[in-house]
Amino acid sequence: MLPSDRADNERNGSLMDRLTENLVRRLAGQSSRRGVLARLGAAMAAVPAFPLLPVTRASAATATPAARTVKAPSPFAAHAQAKDDTACDYWRYCAIDGYLCTSCGGGIHSCPPGTAPSPTSWIGSCFNPQDGRSYLIAYRDCCGQDACDEVNCLNTDGDQPSYRPMANNDIIWCFGTGTSEMYNCSTAAIIGSTT
Repeated sequence: MLPSDRADNERNGSLMDRLTENLVRRLAGQSSRRGVLARLGAAMAAVPAFPLLPVTRASAATATPAARTVKAPSPFAAHAQAKDDTACDYWRYCAIDGYLCTSCGGGIHSCPPGTAPSPTSWIGSCFNPQDGRSYLIAYRDCCGQDACDEVNCLNTDGDQPSYRPMANNDIIWCFGTGTSEMYNCSTAAIIGSTT
């Protein structure tokens, strides 16, 4: 910058222009280009960490349980009901395959008289439309009598191939009951919550 240009700037420049020029000149005299690039790079590397800082976010607050609406996680859950446990669309029956013990003289988690529950079960995860939560369901076959031949359901939420037997509903689980291995019906007992 020529001395004559500087004199013109001092006469015509605003206060902001002079302050900015002085700041930039002082910064240029005390730092190198590499130093500025290093600080700029460090700042850019630190920017992704800012969302991790503890900040109160009003938009992230959860609604009260009564006001929240939960989307059903599967097509079965979207149409499931929680009133009639003798119907195939009852929410606990999302992964059941067989006759319902509730229509054969037993209960939702108890076998009919004269039958015995299998010692093993297959597991399903079913969505309860009443409380908006998912539960682990143990499906047990009741064995020892011929099939009751009442309400037969085939629901396949989460059904896995036979090489994953713990989640396969096509296997007859009556082995090891000490009685006959004849299949009668299936129960659906809640064993825990998934949420």
